[in-house]
Amino acid sequence: MVTRWETLRSHLRRDRLHRLLWEMVEIYSPSGKEEDIQLFLEKTLQDAGLTVYREPLDETRFNLRCVLGAGEPDFYLVGHVDTVADWDLQETGPRQQGGTFHGLGSADMKAGCAAMVEAFLTLAENLPAEQQPSVGLLLVVGEEEDGAGSLAFLAERRPAWVVIGEPTGLQACCAHYGYVEVVLTTSGRRSHSCLPEQGHNAVESMLRVLLQLGRIPLLRKPDSGLVYSIREMNSSQAGFVVPDRCETWIDLHLAPTLDLDRTIATLRRRLDVARRHIPGLELEVEIPWASRSYDLGSDHWPGHALAELYPRLARPLAFTAFRSHSDGNLFYEKGTRPLLLGPGSLETAHTWDEQVPLEEVDLAAAIYLGLCLAAPGPRDGSLLFGGNEGTDDPEGRQSFA
Repeated sequence: MVTRWETLRSHLRRDRLHRLLWEMVEIYSPSGKEEDIQLFLEKTLQDAGLTVYREPLDETRFNLRCVLGAGEPDFYLVGHVDTVADWDLQETGPRQQGGTFHGLGSADMKAGCAAMVEAFLTLAENLPAEQQPSVGLLLVVGEEEDGAGSLAFLAERRPAWVVIGEPTGLQACCAHYGYVEVVLTTSGRRSHSCLPEQGHNAVESMLRVLLQLGRIPLLRKPDSGLVYSIREMNSSQAGFVVPDRCETWIDLHLAPTLDLDRTIATLRRRLDVARRHIPGLELEVEIPWASRSYDLGSDHWPGHALAELYPRLARPLAFTAFRSHSDGNLFYEKGTRPLLLGPGSLETAHTWDEQVPLEEVDLAAAIYLGLCLAAPGPRDGSLLFGGNEGTDDPEGRQSFA
């Protein structure tokens, strides 16, 4: 028996999806400069007859929200349209080599966004209004900086579930690492570079602080669940002098097994040790961002739906944790359950050779389509994965049976 999902999957337009991805990557959209790509996506959705709502953050920045079905959806597909900046001035435009698509933002996460848009267009074009699932599509700005787009959405709405298309290699990330951003600043005394004894070198102080941090057992154990990365270091630029200021940005990613507050307390204790043992140290510590980890398990309607979908796609299903920071942390803190799943991988994201397999982009569109059909909605039994009869489980998930 051909299922409803299989019928709709046959209507996914691979050529349109790949063209959409190409055009999205062609538009440079670093955080803060997303207007052009949002105007393009707004027109794409409107040309298909969909109603699109702009949700402004300021004069030039806005989220896009689109809904199907009746009522306020309790399930949204969520994608961020912004990318990191092209700091290296590399060739970041779209290009294809065989079955791999390259370009800035291709994996993180314009491929996920394109697959979500294609799934939404397919539902709108092939189901009459009364049979469309009650689901939403949210395209946000600002994820790569401060999550401003998702925070603006969450100030107005709290759906029960979202699927965020971050690059996971199509693994289902129902768990998520926590994140702590730490800024350390050391101060010294400037002197001529040939007379270092008359000054106090802020860079040397910083290096000693970092050596102290390296003695924390959590950082020394590769299996501790804590990922420690010195992201950036800079000193005062004043010519041929001993630097009187040094700033270091550190990223800490915490596995769901680690407690956020306890980890921060451990960090602060070690920095207090540094203050006592490093002569002349003047150290400022700032934590501009801290997000808790979470683990939703796999016993819920999205997990069940994926367990039925993946064998039909001839693809193994793995439930794992997302290792980076994302808007998933923000949704979880506001009471929405986020599952991260998208094409591409973190290995090439934010690099000059960012890339995504086109096969994964195609599969992502089919997976998002299936999740939309499986989402619990106000019309029991009308939206089916299976045949025209179908059954619901106690959570309201539609069955493939």
